[in-house]
Amino acid sequence: MMGELPPEQNTLFYDFCLEQHIPNNHLLRKINQFLDFSEIRKYLHCYYSHTGRPSIDPELMIRMLLIGYCYGIRSERRLCEEITFNLAYRCFCRLGLEDAVPDHSTFSKNRHGRFRESDLLRLVFDTVVTRCIEEGLVKGEGFAIDASFIRADVSRQTYEHSPVDWTPSKIQSRPVKEYLDKLDQVDSLNRVQKSVSLTDPMAQWTGAKGPANFFYSTNYLIDIDNNVIMDVEASPSTHALEVATTRTMVERVEANYGIVPRKLMGDTAYGAAANLGFLVEEKQIEPHVPVWEKSIRRDGTFSSSDFHWDEANDEYQCPADKKVRRHNRNYKIPRSGITKANTIIYHAKKADCDHCPLKAQCCPNTPSRKITRSVHEKARDLARAIVETDEYQNRSVKERKKVEMMFAHMKRHLGFDRLRLRGIDSANDEFLLVATAQNLRRLATLCAQPPPQPG
Repeated sequence: MMGELPPEQNTLFYDFCLEQHIPNNHLLRKINQFLDFSEIRKYLHCYYSHTGRPSIDPELMIRMLLIGYCYGIRSERRLCEEITFNLAYRCFCRLGLEDAVPDHSTFSKNRHGRFRESDLLRLVFDTVVTRCIEEGLVKGEGFAIDASFIRADVSRQTYEHSPVDWTPSKIQSRPVKEYLDKLDQVDSLNRVQKSVSLTDPMAQWTGAKGPANFFYSTNYLIDIDNNVIMDVEASPSTHALEVATTRTMVERVEANYGIVPRKLMGDTAYGAAANLGFLVEEKQIEPHVPVWEKSIRRDGTFSSSDFHWDEANDEYQCPADKKVRRHNRNYKIPRSGITKANTIIYHAKKADCDHCPLKAQCCPNTPSRKITRSVHEKARDLARAIVETDEYQNRSVKERKKVEMMFAHMKRHLGFDRLRLRGIDSANDEFLLVATAQNLRRLATLCAQPPPQPG
């Protein structure tokens, strides 16, 4: 017999428990085991007024944002709608069936206000990394570093060729104001740009990853043992600024967690002399990084590697057994010979080169040979030696790609391939949230315990 839904309501009162309707293996139930926001209220206390109406709980807003980044819900308006109807989302946010979901507009007010001023999202990220360390997921033996392009939230058509007149006006947007403030605060961000976006001028115009567009870079430093993201930093998508984040992230990890890895793995972009000097000379970290070589010649003439370095006498010996020295005469006032680019130029004597039978293979277009040596050449030599070892060839080359796997997971599974907010500070906030979500998913996969069964 065919059943029929009764028109009237059979039960007047319901005893409904959200917890009983969420599967034990649900991702959010697992993630919830590792969240501890007990310090948030203390941390934010000075950013709230002591009078007036009570604000929305900051823990609720962080939990809502984590849901969005864990499940690729990019729109905050849609996120509020999903939490309204999804029981698991409500349970994770600690909202009952009758509790109201905050309006989507509150996110923007807090993101650009208290959260930004207090650097709250960095605190949340650091708290999750600390939990990863406590759970034994961080070995601290080897780190890997890399950067990935994320498209900025701007139009390709709204730009001007550099330089741009940023004369203050009444309608100047928030990202433009932040951009001008950053240029005054951070000298390294003053860079030559071919094209400048008028809506987000800090974004970098580049065609390095396909069709030219405006991008930011998210820079990851991960522990290769379990792919835990130890630190993340936003930068415009230029080689120099991406590499400069190495120092920022390595020093921040050491300051926050007291961890300095034995080795750091990266691609050739991180083999710049200054970066290798920082790793070897300041931090005593083995650079498992190919050296970024500029001295190799492709025209058949001798490269710098064909000259023998004599450490004791601070000079090179050329293939014709002649000396190539820093100074070929004595100066009354001693000179260091170090250039602004942190290099030392060694010169051969013109008299030695004039009648040398190897001149055509050495310096056919100049009177004498010059060799440029970096002040960090010892660090470069160490990196060259490490690249030839079995450990690098058999392990480091493969382990270095683990950071690229994290970028692939971020873009493919979390749907994070374009920013929603504008400005480098907003980009950094978004990168912190998505990295926090990835670490939480890692914790849930490797360390989550099943909930206790009722007696």
